[in-house]
Amino acid sequence: MRSSKPRLTRIASTNENLQNSLVDHRDQILCILSRYLSQGRTILQPYHLIDELNIAIEENKEAFLEECPFAKLIRKSQEAIVLPPWVGFATRPRPGIWEYLRVNVEELVVEELSVSEYLGFKEHLSKGSDVVDPFMLELDFGPFNARFPRLKIPKSIGNGVQFLNRHLSSHLFNNPESMVPMFEFLRTHRYRGETLMLNDRIETLSKLGAALTKTEEFLSKLAESTPYSSFEHNLQTLGLEKGWGNTAGRVLETIKLLQDLLQAPDPETLEKFLALIPMVFSVVIVSPHGYFGQAGVLGLPDTGGQIVYILDQVRALEDEIIEKLELQGLDIKPQIVVLTRLIPDSQGTSCNQQIEKIAGTQHSRILRIPFRHNGTILKKWISRFDVYPYLETYAEDAVTEVCAELSGQPDLIIGNYSDGNLVASLLSHHLNVTQCTIAHALEKTKYPDSDIYWKSFEEKYHFSCQFTADLIAMNHTDFIITSTYQEIAGSEDTVGQYESHQAFTLPGLYRVVNGIDVFDPKFNIVSPGADLSIYYPFTDKKHRLTSLHEAIEELLFHPSQTDEHIGLIDQKKPILFTMARLDRVKNLTGLVDMFGKNAKLRELVNLVLVAGDIDASKSKDREEVKEIEKMHSLIEQHKLHVGFRWIRSQTNRVRNGELYRYIADSHGAFVQPALYEGFGLTVVEAMTCGLPTFATSHGGPAEIIEDGISGFHIDPYHPDEAGAIIVDFFERCKSEPNLWTQISEGGLKRIYSKYTWKIYAERLMTLSKVYGFWKFVSKLNRQETRRYLEMFYILKFRELAKTVPLSSDDVSTIEKMEKKAHLGPGEEAVVGVHVPDGANLKLAV
Repeated sequence: MRSSKPRLTRIASTNENLQNSLVDHRDQILCILSRYLSQGRTILQPYHLIDELNIAIEENKEAFLEECPFAKLIRKSQEAIVLPPWVGFATRPRPGIWEYLRVNVEELVVEELSVSEYLGFKEHLSKGSDVVDPFMLELDFGPFNARFPRLKIPKSIGNGVQFLNRHLSSHLFNNPESMVPMFEFLRTHRYRGETLMLNDRIETLSKLGAALTKTEEFLSKLAESTPYSSFEHNLQTLGLEKGWGNTAGRVLETIKLLQDLLQAPDPETLEKFLALIPMVFSVVIVSPHGYFGQAGVLGLPDTGGQIVYILDQVRALEDEIIEKLELQGLDIKPQIVVLTRLIPDSQGTSCNQQIEKIAGTQHSRILRIPFRHNGTILKKWISRFDVYPYLETYAEDAVTEVCAELSGQPDLIIGNYSDGNLVASLLSHHLNVTQCTIAHALEKTKYPDSDIYWKSFEEKYHFSCQFTADLIAMNHTDFIITSTYQEIAGSEDTVGQYESHQAFTLPGLYRVVNGIDVFDPKFNIVSPGADLSIYYPFTDKKHRLTSLHEAIEELLFHPSQTDEHIGLIDQKKPILFTMARLDRVKNLTGLVDMFGKNAKLRELVNLVLVAGDIDASKSKDREEVKEIEKMHSLIEQHKLHVGFRWIRSQTNRVRNGELYRYIADSHGAFVQPALYEGFGLTVVEAMTCGLPTFATSHGGPAEIIEDGISGFHIDPYHPDEAGAIIVDFFERCKSEPNLWTQISEGGLKRIYSKYTWKIYAERLMTLSKVYGFWKFVSKLNRQETRRYLEMFYILKFRELAKTVPLSSDDVSTIEKMEKKAHLGPGEEAVVGVHVPDGANLKLAV
């Protein structure tokens, strides 16, 4: 390394203190950078960066390094790209705010990089050369949103509808005539040809004001409980139709809100008024992959918490819509259709039924449509990673089937997961219906480096299709629902799921310099809850299902070793319990490894996990098979035949609810150790049953749980520290008898204040109405963005979908394909899919 005084290039994000730090403490900083450089050409994650920094600080015994500007830079970095002699840093001063730079370790030259330059620098890792493609396709949605209102403060992220109301109200309602769009909006309300809200007697805005005044005078003379039917004719004469309310008091309340808007409009009044008027009568919820059913499906491949979420969502939404329609004075039966895939070979489930009524509802059902290719129906289940060649044809079929099932168009379309959100985008685009997006999980966050090394993942996961579908859906949709702030913008130390799509690169395919803006007002936090009829506190003795205890005790304690359960536990010890899919991201094997290594924890508690299959030969999920094999290896490695119990996945939700409570009876605890978790439904379920809960600090659970008050945060990337936190809790419970109860009650208090389906349904319906209104009266539909997406879809997604091998329903067909392709043993046939240019649903201009 050169001994001369280093040369510095000033960067906008680096103040003089950082530059002086690099000069004044050259040797110490070189020591730190050299540690990074020694890793070779690679990507360093935040925990790598901080661990190496802490080692260097300890070795140098230099206290100033703790607080020096360079150390602060490292602590704000979300990744480092090591390409000797350069180290590039992606720093994140605040959620949603990113800066990029690189340092030449030999000369300590610091250079500021643009997003595009940083991504180009990063691409050298996968290309293995210093050549940058000058014609790389770059996606930038920024210019389309340049004049669109956006939030500015990170803490405001996720409160999009409040911001949108304030901003657009100030522009739209700036003079009396500006209320004309509201008047026109009310005049459009119809239900199957029946006029609602206003009839033709009210022709202008001024006449509306006069009609409202006369109506107020009339209604003020009636008792508030007077039913609408008794004065319906009077209101029709004044120009008002059904929809204002079911009683005189309710109609008067709605009319006064509108009068307030006409006289002195403000965003809060606008939201209250829109929440009261009838706008949503039918909803389509899209979720194509997996086995979507109501019984016997949980634990099957790609079938887990998302199914539970949607079914609970449907029941809550139907109850909310029915309640609102009744209060609006309308005798209308709402309809909710869950659109999913019909699987002829349904493995004993109901997934081969086209229509299935949803239990616990009056008017909701599942509509199943098969995947087709060239007119042939796909009979068997396929992985969610392999569905992309079928989605456009599926969406075409869905347009006809859904409209026939509903006898008209839906009022709202809600997409779920990557495939469902893409289909929802196609349907919304075709029908011009308000679209809501719910990610549940964005795989890019779950699989580190799955963007830069996407080609390595492609054969198994086809991330190029998935990431492209995600970009299309999140930019096409009218509004996005997330369960937590973490999903959008992470925390001070972690990147959010959506935020990770702000800038990334798929080398050789395209580079995203502005994929999604987390400050966009389309983001809203609406947290779900647990089904309170199944998950309720263990202290509710009146409703406890004691008849299930014998079956639960057999699951937990029976000494037999079967395909249902293996391992033995000590009934005198409390149980540390977990339940999840058995995939890599859920990190159950990491939990078992941590438990096996922690002698003190093994002394204090039993570990019981409910997950997957115990016999790898019975699993059809490629990732689960690897985790099963790893789990058996860990059991042998740590000799976990005693003190540990592995129970195969349990699909009976009612018994699972009582299982949580049974474990709470023994003062056990729940642990959720995922490497990343978008929300954490099992965390909510466990807390609702009164179990103290330890959950990952990466993702939604970190927001659900107030650390040390309603549960505990653990970092799965530091298992020793996580184990120490759990040990500390159970040891303290021995000396502090009230601690267990204190955390249990803290969890229940947290749930009831924020995580119930009633709160969720009310908020979601209000959001759909507000965004529907702004879409009608403003340019919220973002036509320029949609044209850009059309081109991106046609030129990029369709081509990528062709690269995903089509699934075959029988071995003989695979053999024929292999012979035709002249493949050798063990090689896979890759078959393209042809999408007709004249397809009805193509996103063509």
